[in-house]
Amino acid sequence: MVTLVLAVILALVAGLQAYQIHRLDDRLAATDRRLAEAQGAAAGRLDGLEERAGVLEKQAGAAFNPEAVASAVLPSVFRVRAGQFTGTAFAIGKAPSGGGTTLLTNFHVVEAVFTAGDRKVFLERTDQRFEATIVEVDKDKDLAHLRTTAKFTGLVAARSPVKSGQQIVVVGAPLGLQDSVTTGVVSAFRKDEGGSGPVIQFDAPINPGNSGGPVINGSKEVVGIATAKARDAEGIGLAVPIKTACDRFKLC
Repeated sequence: MVTLVLAVILALVAGLQAYQIHRLDDRLAATDRRLAEAQGAAAGRLDGLEERAGVLEKQAGAAFNPEAVASAVLPSVFRVRAGQFTGTAFAIGKAPSGGGTTLLTNFHVVEAVFTAGDRKVFLERTDQRFEATIVEVDKDKDLAHLRTTAKFTGLVAARSPVKSGQQIVVVGAPLGLQDSVTTGVVSAFRKDEGGSGPVIQFDAPINPGNSGGPVINGSKEVVGIATAKARDAEGIGLAVPIKTACDRFKLC
C-alpha cells in the first residue's frame, strides 16, 4: 500500500514538474518572439533614421553655399588682358585634342585686339601670366573662344536651363580686381529679342571687368557668361546662356 502511495505521489510530482517545464518553455518562446519583434522594430527604426539622415545629408549638400562654389571655381577663372582692355575668361570643358585649355569670354573684351588683326591675349592670375590665342569669335552673340597651351581644370556647363529665383555666383575681375565674387538670383530668362539670342537676367552686382566671367549655380556648374550691366539701373545684369556658347563653338 505504501509503495502505491509513493508511486502516486512521485507521478504527481513528475507531472507537476513536466507541466511547469512546459509552461517555462512557452514563456521562453514568448520571450524570444517579443525579443525578435523588438529587434525587428528597432532595426526598422534604425533604417528609418538612416534614410532620414541620408535625405538630410542630401538636402545639406544641395543647400546654396557660395563659399564652396567660389573655392571650386576660382582656380579656373582669370583676368584676361587684351591690349589696354581687361575682362574675365574662364576654362570650360575637357582639354582640346591638341592639349592645353579651352576658355570663353566676351567678344567685346578682345574686340580691340581682334579688330587690329592680332590674336594674342594674356590670362592673369595673381603674379602669373599665360599667353592665349583667340580661336574664334561671334560678334552678334558677344562671344569669344580662347585657347592656351597651359593646363587648367575646365568648369562644367549646366545641362538644365536656369529658372527665375535660382541662386547664382558671379566670378570675375571688376575694375581689374581679380577673384571677385558676388551672389544673387536669376531674375528672368529673356527669350531671343532682335536676333541676338536669349539672355539671363540676374541681380548679382557686376561692374566693368566682370565681362566674360562665369555665372555659376549652386551645383558649381556654369549657367551663363556675364556680359553687361544695364545702364542707369541697379540689380540688372545680363549673361549669355552657356548653351549658346557651347553650341556655337561646339564646346562643353
